[in-house]
Amino acid sequence: MQQPPFRPALLPSAATWVGQTDIPCADESPLPQAAREDAAPAARLKLGEMDSHLHCSIIGTCLSTAELRKLMAKFIHVQGLSDLEVHHEAVRLASQNHEVARALHKALDRRHDASVQRFGKLRDEAGLAALWQQALASGEVPGAYWAVLTHRRSPPELRQKAFGDVHMLSHLVGAANRADIRRLVALEKENAELRERADRQQEKFAELLDERERERAARAASEVRSAQLEASLKSAAPSGDDDGAEALTRAVAWQTRRREEAENRARTLAAELERVEQELARLREHAAELGQELAASEAELRSRSAGGEEAPSALAAALRGRRVLYVGGRPSSSTAIRDLVTRHGGEFQRHDGGIEDRKGLLGAALAWASLVVFPVDCIDHDSALALKRSCLRQSLPFLPLRSASVASFAAAVDAWARLAAPAGCGCGAGPCLKHG
Repeated sequence: MQQPPFRPALLPSAATWVGQTDIPCADESPLPQAAREDAAPAARLKLGEMDSHLHCSIIGTCLSTAELRKLMAKFIHVQGLSDLEVHHEAVRLASQNHEVARALHKALDRRHDASVQRFGKLRDEAGLAALWQQALASGEVPGAYWAVLTHRRSPPELRQKAFGDVHMLSHLVGAANRADIRRLVALEKENAELRERADRQQEKFAELLDERERERAARAASEVRSAQLEASLKSAAPSGDDDGAEALTRAVAWQTRRREEAENRARTLAAELERVEQELARLREHAAELGQELAASEAELRSRSAGGEEAPSALAAALRGRRVLYVGGRPSSSTAIRDLVTRHGGEFQRHDGGIEDRKGLLGAALAWASLVVFPVDCIDHDSALALKRSCLRQSLPFLPLRSASVASFAAAVDAWARLAAPAGCGCGAGPCLKHG
């Protein structure tokens, strides 16, 4: 493919934006070019000096909508403007207004200081390219993108490659959002079906209760009738009427047989009632879990739509600054879970449980993590038990998920964040084998 479908930015070379400090004074002894570059301070390209076609991808990738809205409120009236309109104004003013460009640059440096420092230690193009690939693979794209584009040693080819990689990532994020919406619709449908099924089970349960009560009444009436027949037999025996006594005996035997049949029927109904009660309890528990997952998904979608204007959710507070190790699962949902964690300020690492990744790497990953999650439907039983034992030995909180879906992850972390550890537990936040 000779020409990409998007317009590539015109990226300056490193030599075009090295400051005047790189030019030696007349009374200084000349140095070789490589020595001057190594001795030069780590000057960085300013946002206002970049090609204007880069501003859209930098602002949209490296700043959240809430941060951008708060910053642009100092220069324009953002009340009533959508996130898209605020973004357009920021991109336009970044190339036309020096004060806006300087404020945006400071905000980007402040947010991605760690990445800028990490990239600033490198002086060779190969090292910069390798660190960019590492950040791209681990999902730490915003900070690395800003650091690469402003690094004075980044060659035009590397900046162009980073621009193209971020462009393609925007398509992947859009596809992941559409997949989340499809999963949300499927969860709502499944939840409605389970509620309908639970209602039917409740109706059947009420019918069985009524039938059991009728059987009890019939059995009580049969016992009264049998007692009356026995009394009549005893009163008729001395009279010597053998035919009457035989008739009464047959009637007693018939009533006794009816009573036994009623008792057997009542025991059968009691067993069926117990089974239905257990099934109803299981369905209610499943419906409650699906309701929690649905609520977590709706809260996350509302948070995305609101652009961060609402108060931070329990999920966002739990993930901010936390290192999440995800063991097992499916590659299709792991990418969406990684986006969810990084969007809320956390770090994410995945280990497939030993299918392709070596199990020996799991110990090092556990030492890095501050929270371990694993879906019980996508990990073998032995690996799950070994993972639990390792987490308990290291006092590391872990969360078993009902499934490998994004909704199950969000609901479990949200519930874990809201659940306080019991007093005197000593096992830290999260579940333990002793206290649940």
